[in-house]
Amino acid sequence: MSLRINDVVPDFEADTSDGPIRFHEWIGDSWAILFSHPKDFTPVCTTEFGAVARLGEEWKKRGTKVIGISTDGVEEHKAWIKDIASYADCDVGFPIIADEDLKIAKLFDMLPADAYLPDGATPEDSATVRSVFIIGPDKQLKLAMIYPMNVGRNFAEVLRALDALQTANSQSIATPADWTVGQDVIVPLSLSDEEAVARFGKIDKVFPYLRKAPLPQ
Repeated sequence: MSLRINDVVPDFEADTSDGPIRFHEWIGDSWAILFSHPKDFTPVCTTEFGAVARLGEEWKKRGTKVIGISTDGVEEHKAWIKDIASYADCDVGFPIIADEDLKIAKLFDMLPADAYLPDGATPEDSATVRSVFIIGPDKQLKLAMIYPMNVGRNFAEVLRALDALQTANSQSIATPADWTVGQDVIVPLSLSDEEAVARFGKIDKVFPYLRKAPLPQ
């Protein structure tokens, strides 16, 4: 399948390092982040899982659940988590999905339908399983990022993007490039200047089509 922004993400049942889940049920009314990895015990992925673990309190503040996925099994995941916790110097407070048959990687369009893992598979055999999916409480895909194996992901940017998505969705605004919480937002084109001033108090009219304003407190 081809997964696009605002599509409802696939639901599935799977085993994880914390036990079996049904994905949509596990998300519940929360935001969720699914981040994928081609194989356990790989160097870049270990640093990434460590970064996600260190941000545990930040995910909670934003009402967001995080879950990893790799093409190894539950027992490998449990062993790898010990390395991740040691590297990050904190607990790993999220589950890792076992996707040995590649079912979920294919559902999320990370691998072609005819992909398989040969005996003695290496990370190169599932190299494209390197994505981040931010999913809303409505189970719709809000954002997707894809990385190569040799470039570690910037989870500070994932956190920033999550802030932008949650603010844009709750406030019916847009955010400019590099936006962070507290900065001016973009006024919707659907509002006239008078309506914008009434809502935001003041606006910075850069162009007729680009107006910025602080969010009302």
